[in-house]
Amino acid sequence: MNLLMIAIAAIFINNFILVQFLGLCPFFGVSKKTSSAIGMGLSVTFVMAAASLITWLVNRYLLIPFGLEKYMYIVAFILVIAAFVQLIEMVIKKLNPSMYKSMGIYLPLITTNCAVLGVATINKFNAYSLPESLVNGLCSGIGFTLALLMMSGVRERLELSDIPASFRNIPVAFLSAMLMAMSFAGFGGMVP
Repeated sequence: MNLLMIAIAAIFINNFILVQFLGLCPFFGVSKKTSSAIGMGLSVTFVMAAASLITWLVNRYLLIPFGLEKYMYIVAFILVIAAFVQLIEMVIKKLNPSMYKSMGIYLPLITTNCAVLGVATINKFNAYSLPESLVNGLCSGIGFTLALLMMSGVRERLELSDIPASFRNIPVAFLSAMLMAMSFAGFGGMVP
């Protein structure tokens, strides 16, 4: 039951983009097209889940035994995340060059995506076990992907709408994100 509660909390209640406002750069940059949003969402989900696994192991078997868990965890976590992003970038470039080009600069920015570092840090400070960390990482990525897909659907619809010039592109994207964030805030009353 605890794993289910962690999953629901990660996807809806504590959604990184719409509730915690982490990872907004790819949210606004890649959400213009659904295909790019799916690719970015899957990439971030993979990195979050893998980073949750490796950072838990690094924290448990390297940082804690040497008494470094209070001082070196951010450096260690960033190194793990950077390594996985490089792996993802190479795989996407090899398997799907068009997706690689459509993501542009946002793919390397996963390395510095605060949502990915945030999930590893949340796992550490909540003292999650390995299965709990994996569920939190995977479901945080699912929540991230859900927010990207919702925003891409809205932005694709908005391209066909008659919007005043001063509201086109980013201003209307921020207004749409605000409305989605308000709807996700309604999940806050659920027991995490």
